[in-house]
Amino acid sequence: MHLSPDEVVFWRYGWLTINATIAYTWALMALLAVGSLLITRNLSTGIERSRWQNFLEIVVSGIVKQIEEVGLRRPRAYLGFLGTLFLFIAAANLCTVIPGYEPPTGSLSTTLALALCVFVAVPLFGIEEQGLRGYLRSYLEPTVIMLPFNVISELSRTLALAVRLFGNMMSGAMILAILLTITPFLFPIVMTLLGLLTGMVQAYIFSILAAVYIAAATQVSEPKLAPHPEAEP
Repeated sequence: MHLSPDEVVFWRYGWLTINATIAYTWALMALLAVGSLLITRNLSTGIERSRWQNFLEIVVSGIVKQIEEVGLRRPRAYLGFLGTLFLFIAAANLCTVIPGYEPPTGSLSTTLALALCVFVAVPLFGIEEQGLRGYLRSYLEPTVIMLPFNVISELSRTLALAVRLFGNMMSGAMILAILLTITPFLFPIVMTLLGLLTGMVQAYIFSILAAVYIAAATQVSEPKLAPHPEAEP
């Protein structure tokens, strides 16, 4: 039983090592890239559409709706980033039904890389929406005293994103491996189905949290209006 796909080494030459995390991550990226090219090359704008196109439009519309409900005013501007996060994590977790497959999300290095992507994207989107001065001013709200706490919060939530996804995926794999040794017939099937559901939930939670962080960074604070002279006693 492996605690992490990092422990499964496929090839090693000196300092260069290709483990299951690297191999399956690149395989997933290639699968998603090639699949998107094949599916989108014959898109139709008319009434007659393929089942794949209808299915993908439902998925994209659902993601856009979720982004909008979080509070982002221009959901399609964030669809590429948040949608890619969701699809990658969901595909990584769904492929666990393939024998011998090790989900890269079971490695802390992968989940930390995904969390760092969110960590970099949040200020970029915030600066794009508010400008550099407006975004930096958000660290001083409600008072200047909150500056160190806001910075610590930014760093801690990145670590929390990585550890949450890693912990849930690793624990699921360990429980499945233990049940496979004890009861090799019925329970592993049930746990595999439960693991697929958990994987989709984790993909959803990770993407929604990223959307919430972006929404907080892109929220333009309303300027404080001076009281009208006539209103003063």
